[in-house]
Amino acid sequence: MKKIIYFIFQFLLFCPLILKGQDISLFEQINGRYDFTFIGNTMNSAENNPTFGYVTSSTSSAELNLSPSDNIIRAYLYWAGSGDGDFNVNLNGNSIVADRTFTHSRFFSPNTFTYFSAFKDITSFVQTNGNGTYTLSELDISAFEPLHYSRKTNFAGWAILIVYENQSLTLNQLNIYDGLQGVPNALQINLTNLFVMNNTNAKAGFIAWEGDSQLATETFSVNNIIISNASNPVNNVFNSTNSVTGSNTLYNMDLDIYEIDNYVAIGDTNATITLSSSQDFIMINTVITKLNSQLPDATIALRNPISTCNSREVTIDFTVSNLNSTEVLEANTPITFYADSEAIATIYTQNSIPIGGIENRSTSLLIPPTIPLNFRLTAVVDDTGNGTGIVRELIENNNSAQIVIQLIVSPTFNVLEDIRNCNLGLTRGLFDFSYYENLIKTDPNDIVSFFESNSNAIEAVYPILNTSSYEAQTTPKEIFVRIENINCYSISSFNLTTRNCPPTIYNAVSADSDGFNDTFFIDGLRDVFVDFKLEIYNRWGKHLWTGTNNKEDWDGIVPNGIGGEKAPAGTYFYILYLNDPDFPEPMIGYLYIVY
Repeated sequence: MKKIIYFIFQFLLFCPLILKGQDISLFEQINGRYDFTFIGNTMNSAENNPTFGYVTSSTSSAELNLSPSDNIIRAYLYWAGSGDGDFNVNLNGNSIVADRTFTHSRFFSPNTFTYFSAFKDITSFVQTNGNGTYTLSELDISAFEPLHYSRKTNFAGWAILIVYENQSLTLNQLNIYDGLQGVPNALQINLTNLFVMNNTNAKAGFIAWEGDSQLATETFSVNNIIISNASNPVNNVFNSTNSVTGSNTLYNMDLDIYEIDNYVAIGDTNATITLSSSQDFIMINTVITKLNSQLPDATIALRNPISTCNSREVTIDFTVSNLNSTEVLEANTPITFYADSEAIATIYTQNSIPIGGIENRSTSLLIPPTIPLNFRLTAVVDDTGNGTGIVRELIENNNSAQIVIQLIVSPTFNVLEDIRNCNLGLTRGLFDFSYYENLIKTDPNDIVSFFESNSNAIEAVYPILNTSSYEAQTTPKEIFVRIENINCYSISSFNLTTRNCPPTIYNAVSADSDGFNDTFFIDGLRDVFVDFKLEIYNRWGKHLWTGTNNKEDWDGIVPNGIGGEKAPAGTYFYILYLNDPDFPEPMIGYLYIVY
């Protein structure tokens, strides 16, 4: 009976009904002559599982001791514990507020047991302080310790992941994964885009919480091969150890690093890491791998697109980089440009780009007429034009860059006809072209303005305002039109011309010297038809008077050699010779004289 009860107790203790957390995923990948290590410590004074009473405190310390040739590149602080979370702690007396947080929960009726982890980038802090003692304090889980003590899951602790550079190291790829994922559910991480050149000193490490050394129910495997080391037996991975220092009193947390040289092979392009547990409840916070994977990593950036008005040619600067890499990017790596989804050009890098290097280029692209004026230009390095590449890279999905292009096109317009009006004397004319504002538009949103010179139209200065009654002092006169939209403008023009229109004849004469109609007045004659001749006849055909531009209008006086006499009231006839090519025939009519 006791064995049955113990089995039921163990089942309930280590097999919760519901698990919730954040799955471990890739946080950062860095490449160079890099390696990593851990420092950290538990807040537990003993393992929580077999101990009676509370075991957690709020302070603990650890030592960092790198060699003088190690240059710190990254320093990431993780801290964790039971409960909803304490995300503001102290490190060497400095307040630390979490950049990111993780949570995990397990439901055991009638309670939900929560756990937390927090992250802080403390790179500059550790670079400044260097080797020495690091003390984390004010990590308080006391409010949750009574509940978690009932399940023996009361814990707290912290760790710093240190990534350092050393010129004696090979070129390595480090992959940092984090989250807060519970195991017994097996945790598997698939490493892809590898090209292992040297498997010497390949490593994998992890930060884990809440492991119990007395429960030998878990494994760590690489490429499906279960492995172990001096601190971690083959079936007891999460056993409260620190394989960096050799400590076995890191109660309810693990800082373990494994040499995995024998489990990855030269030429491998992928690897699998698996953490599993069949009974012991643990939570994985961070996993980091180091492999000597020598590959380039091509990226591209676009800038400064330039196009000219009414041209579909675009000039653009771009930079091909090989920054986060462990190998040279060879010359003649293809770069394909896409306008929206249509491949329009493929060019190639000119030089071998070293690790950490760049190549700045500029190219001109002719955009096909099928592409709209507003489009997305995409450049993809290591793309032969059909979405495939020729270079194996560390990362295969960071090869593209996009930028929005707006081609500049002048607005279209309708051609305006010249306007011809009657002159007002010689070549002067009065014109109304206000209606041309709408007539010239093909887009009602365009803005139209009129100018007396082409330079004024280009500069948009001194527009003509009186377009409905514009007086041209001389004709022909060219009027310039500016048609403008939000992107550009067009310039058009039309001519104002004048012609000699037939004069207007007023055929009633009241020669009584009262100031009204005292002479035979013909409007639009003298200033326009300067060579005219006007002859006056009586009803019987007798010639009475001849007028020209040098004589006054006829006032009804008929010359008689010694002066003149008034013509009798009645009807008279006139013949007006305009002497103009447009009016070869004379104008004939009659007039009335009254007194």
